[in-house]
Amino acid sequence: MNIINAVDKAYETKSLKELVNAPVDALKGVSENDAKLLKDAFNVKTIGDLAQLKYVKWAQAIVTLAETEG
Repeated sequence: MNIINAVDKAYETKSLKELVNAPVDALKGVSENDAKLLKDAFNVKTIGDLAQLKYVKWAQAIVTLAETEG
């Protein structure tokens, strides 16, 4: 995966393990205000927190299963 397309310039050289612990606004397109809203609403502080959020997992599962639905 070309991580450069997914993260802000300051995080381009970080390892994937480091990115897991990076603040969620390290993701391109996620502003500091977005990060604050995620923290306030779901206690999401890091990229890892966002990935583990049950609502994200549910949404991913629904999309995956919908692709196999006849």
